[in-house]
Amino acid sequence: MSKIVVITGSPRKGGNSFAMTEAFIKAAEEQGHSVTRFDAAFMTLGGCHACQTCYSTGKACTFDDDFNAVAPVVLEADVVVFSTPVYWYSIPAQIKCVIDKLYSLVVGGKDIAGKKCAIIACCEEEDMTVLDGVRVPIERSAALMKWKMAGEVLIPGVLEVGDIDRTDGCRQAAELAAKL
Repeated sequence: MSKIVVITGSPRKGGNSFAMTEAFIKAAEEQGHSVTRFDAAFMTLGGCHACQTCYSTGKACTFDDDFNAVAPVVLEADVVVFSTPVYWYSIPAQIKCVIDKLYSLVVGGKDIAGKKCAIIACCEEEDMTVLDGVRVPIERSAALMKWKMAGEVLIPGVLEVGDIDRTDGCRQAAELAAKL
């Protein structure tokens, strides 16, 4: 069974991306996978300083914040899942800090190739291209790190808490667990 790390980007507990995340985690654990979850919006995270001193202090980031708790779990994981809403046509700042600091694993020379990566995302608008602001950067980051995209759950047209219930987003998120 796989070690899965789920990194969320929503500060809205009980929101649509949280509901999909919970459906995914429940299904993954029922299948025997080990799941560790980090809710980036409730962590202390700063942006990457591009100082190129990653791992020089023994930790992933020289600027000590909660990313240094995330990095070792990502290193040990077989699968990394990003679950997030779209904010202003892009990745919310809360999760973007984590994604940017994954750079430290590359600079630090860590062997991270071969992991699987998945995306669970939703947005208010019905236009599926709105989700490109999340999908494309995560796919490109995964490619840089030599991770294989294992699946995507992209749900448009949800804004208010509970809107996800009128879609098949939670079912798709649960099914994503079976693909890993």
